[in-house]
Amino acid sequence: MIRVSILHAAGAVGVFGTMLGCSSSSGTPVPTTDAQFATSVTQGMHDSMQGDLNDLVQATTQLQQAAPDHPWDNTDPAWPAMQTAWIAARHAYEQIEGATAPVFPNVDLSIDGRVEDFGPDGSGALTATSDMFGDQGMTGLHAIERIMYVATTPASVVAYETGLGYVPPQSFPTTQAQADEFKNQLCAKAVTDATYLQANWVPAQIDPKSAFDGLISLMNEQKEKVTLAGLDQEESRYSQRTMDDLRQNLTGTTKIYTIFQPWITSKAGGAADDTQVEAGFSTLNTLYNSAPYAGVALPTPPADWSDDNPSQADLATPFGALYAAVQAAVAPMTSGSVVFEMNAEAVLCGIPPFME
Repeated sequence: MIRVSILHAAGAVGVFGTMLGCSSSSGTPVPTTDAQFATSVTQGMHDSMQGDLNDLVQATTQLQQAAPDHPWDNTDPAWPAMQTAWIAARHAYEQIEGATAPVFPNVDLSIDGRVEDFGPDGSGALTATSDMFGDQGMTGLHAIERIMYVATTPASVVAYETGLGYVPPQSFPTTQAQADEFKNQLCAKAVTDATYLQANWVPAQIDPKSAFDGLISLMNEQKEKVTLAGLDQEESRYSQRTMDDLRQNLTGTTKIYTIFQPWITSKAGGAADDTQVEAGFSTLNTLYNSAPYAGVALPTPPADWSDDNPSQADLATPFGALYAAVQAAVAPMTSGSVVFEMNAEAVLCGIPPFME
């Protein structure tokens, strides 16, 4: 079970154990105020994320160090070490992005953006003639992935990106200049972004409202990941590791959620909402780790898949069942869904509910 008990969440024992044990001189427990809970959430989130941020810095650094200083492809002896480091960086970031992205949106784009985010409708940096090995076009872990996983990218993904008209073809570094840029610019930029997050993730930057919004947004992103897979636009589309992304997102969401639990359950009706949220997390966790979802890749969508109006036959497929389960978890107007109940919890704590 991936739920992290509040007694084991980094930093939470000292913060909440002291707070919830306060009493007056007469021995009568003193109610904790919302302001006190907010302060403790801020500190708890800071402490809890430090390990993941350290992992992110370490993994991106190892990735840069492993990158060859000569032209390479996936048969190079250095490639396994690069893959291990890249996967570790992805795991670390997918677990923290719900907390950090609302606070550092520009860094989130730089380290986790997809080709669409850098195109004409996004940052506008990417063109059909962009240098994909440097740090001036597309940056981040998906830019690195696009180069590393040329050999595993599905033909349908290649066709989709070609059709966008502003995305250069995929390629391993075939020249010395490209290898140097990949190592010393693109990979170095990932290290710089990770180090920036690590250095600036301080309590003064952490806003409980933005952080709670980030948790709900991260639940919604799981729906987006599955929906876009039917359009060849899934997140880790080159490495085909989006199922792994979903699990890491859920791990990060549940870990951060535990930091809010004492505040939530202190409110009238909060315990009931919390039970519903925990049940939703458990349902998704069980699904994500069951066959046929236990691997790193999403199940293949049906050939005639439509997220607008999926047929009953398509919903009965492994991909359709995954889509339906995630859709149910994030339905904002359905009582009992994770997102519905988390919005209700936000209101109980005086946090404006998440609005897409």
